[in-house]
Amino acid sequence: MRRYGLSDSQWERIKDLLPGREDHIGGTATDNRLFVEAILYRYRAGIPWHDLPARFGDRKNVHRRLRRWCEGGVIERIFRHLGPDRDNEYMIIDSTIVRAQPAQCGCP
Repeated sequence: MRRYGLSDSQWERIKDLLPGREDHIGGTATDNRLFVEAILYRYRAGIPWHDLPARFGDRKNVHRRLRRWCEGGVIERIFRHLGPDRDNEYMIIDSTIVRAQPAQCGCP
């Protein structure tokens, strides 16, 4: 398994939960695994969106798609499905991984 990637067994377990799969209403996405790995990479490495490596595609499209998947509950389904795995250290989120954003209210 690549450092920030999914194992083949993890991918097999979640691929049928994702929008854009074959035989699913709507368009077929050939890059669902790459997209999921882009999200894992971005958050695990703690990088800003503009530093996402080009191999994952256009960062704006990746971000837009993540937002849609979050709003549609797809990301939550993935985490619930893989949560019982014992080897999911990359799914542990704490303050060393997720950076706090400054308030946008204009307060001092």
